[in-house]
Amino acid sequence: MVFKKMLQALGVGGPSVDTVLTNPNTYPGGFLEGHVHVVGGDHAVDIEYVAIALTTRVEVESGDSEYQSNQEFQRQRLTGSFKLEPGVRHDVPFRFEVPWQTPITEVYGQHLHGMTMGLATELEVARAVDKSDLDTVAVHPLPAQERILNALLQIGFRFSKADVEKGRVYGVEQHLPFYQEIEFYPPPQYASGINQLELTFLPTPQKLQVVLELDKRGGVFTEGHDAFGSFDVDYATADQVDWVSRLDQWLRQSASRRGLFF
Repeated sequence: MVFKKMLQALGVGGPSVDTVLTNPNTYPGGFLEGHVHVVGGDHAVDIEYVAIALTTRVEVESGDSEYQSNQEFQRQRLTGSFKLEPGVRHDVPFRFEVPWQTPITEVYGQHLHGMTMGLATELEVARAVDKSDLDTVAVHPLPAQERILNALLQIGFRFSKADVEKGRVYGVEQHLPFYQEIEFYPPPQYASGINQLELTFLPTPQKLQVVLELDKRGGVFTEGHDAFGSFDVDYATADQVDWVSRLDQWLRQSASRRGLFF
């Protein structure tokens, strides 16, 4: 009996948790729906709560070193406390709001290299270990984001990789403690003046904020320095703009101001 109680304290023979998403595909400002299935083990337990949270991998700079860490950035508690009897199944439906500034992970049906995104489920069991489940989530771009991405590809830029960096972008409205950078290789006509182009999207319900940066240099996102280019996109009129011409013009003008010529 003592041994059985020890096993129970370690979570052995305890409840299991499984989250099933109706659709793992979403977009910034969208939502995820599904059910959390909690099944009782071989003994009754007191469940403190069931919660879900969006998580991603974030690059953190600390002194002269860098490391990656899992970052939870949107959380929703689905239940309060309840008693779960042995073998009993408890289904919890949910509708989870995806923050507007959630990084995108998919572009044109392809996974964006370097990105991870998951919906974590946490089951807090009284006097026992947490039970958790992690489901991959695919975040697709908004139509306005797609137009910017498509224009860069038409100009000739090629995807390199993407990452999420802890910190803040100066001069824009930012809701999360990190931001995504999507990196591109330049086309031949820009290669003599540009080593790399980095794109950051910071959507809000009212507008899409776009930050473009050439040849990333330290301190560009700190106060007193200007990013290469920052502009807002109106969702209602985004399809009326020739983004290829607009971006090409901004690239050339901004590069010229910084003494880069091509």
